[in-house]
Amino acid sequence: MRIRRGEFERIRSVLSEADPEEPLTAREILDLLEEHGEEFDSAHRVATVLGREAEAGEVEVIRDQPYRYRLGEVS
Repeated sequence: MRIRRGEFERIRSVLSEADPEEPLTAREILDLLEEHGEEFDSAHRVATVLGREAEAGEVEVIRDQPYRYRLGEVS
């Protein structure tokens, strides 16, 4: 499945509003998305979108068990 820029923007918007103090797992981000009425297929899909954005420097991936994600500052 192809990554669409809109998916990342939806994640960014919800995380910006929630303003988490710590990096979150894909499952925690999926839960936040659902609380805000955003639908994603799975935590795996969230991780895939964030992993692709990490390649562009938009997301920090903390390679722990489980992986955690922190979004960069919006410019």
